[in-house]
Amino acid sequence: MPIYEYQCPSCGEIFDKLMRFSEADQVPVCPHCGEKETQKKITAGAVIGASSGGRSSSVSSAPAPRFT
Repeated sequence: MPIYEYQCPSCGEIFDKLMRFSEADQVPVCPHCGEKETQKKITAGAVIGASSGGRSSSVSSAPAPRFT
């Protein structure tokens, strides 16, 4: 299930909501003030890979297998 990020236009609260894909068109109520018209925010997805700090990631750097 994806986590969606919402912002309340009344109080400015930003909150996350874990929702099923079938519920993605539903609008959750603001947990801070109870506003019913919250807005889904556009956010960047997670990136998997090595960080700029030089630490290696837990993802293998081996090339993906080729299927022919």
